[in-house]
Amino acid sequence: MRIFTYFEKTIQIVLADDQPFIRKGLRYIIDVQQDMQVVGEASTGEEVVEVVLKTIPDMVLMDIRMPGITGIAATKSIIEALPGTKVVLLTTFDVEQYVFDGIRAGTAGYLLKDTETEELLSCIRAMHRGATLFNSTTAKRALDQLLVSDKQESNIGQEQLVEKLTNREMEVLQLLAYGKRNHEISTLLCISEGTTKTHIHHIIQKLGATDRTQAVVMAIRMKLVK
Repeated sequence: MRIFTYFEKTIQIVLADDQPFIRKGLRYIIDVQQDMQVVGEASTGEEVVEVVLKTIPDMVLMDIRMPGITGIAATKSIIEALPGTKVVLLTTFDVEQYVFDGIRAGTAGYLLKDTETEELLSCIRAMHRGATLFNSTTAKRALDQLLVSDKQESNIGQEQLVEKLTNREMEVLQLLAYGKRNHEISTLLCISEGTTKTHIHHIIQKLGATDRTQAVVMAIRMKLVK
């Protein structure tokens, strides 16, 4: 494990690969760039999580097949702990299942190790700015299939939620979306404030939200309310 202590205002990157010559090559390519810097290296899945938590980089270039926990599992752990850190899967294997697993884990991109140097650097900069890149034919096909699947699941989930919520709860949810307070909702719907609170509690539970604000955000995203 190597951790670098010299930091600049650059794209700070951690390299995770069990092959030292791969890390050495990537570090050479990255460190000669004026806007990039390698701040850590790791050779196992557990090690990369440790290094990332210590250095808090902008990005991790992650091999999928790592000793110990896999690159996919490490990606999930990193993103859960540091949502602001982007993890990019950099692999030899153009395998559809890896793409699916990577997307589910929250990866910002899927690149092959035979990517040309200039293209790799361009992708790093683009992903740092917020782009999501899956630069292989298999990856793009898998992403298209996943987007269709997610859309279908979202539609099914929306229908199920509408069925779970009663008509009265839908009315309360709509008024919450309008920014109405409990006593205003009570007045508008001619119910007691206690009943209003009960409806809101049920809405939050059924949507799986943590509070009324999150419930409204979820409802807006799912187009349950206007």
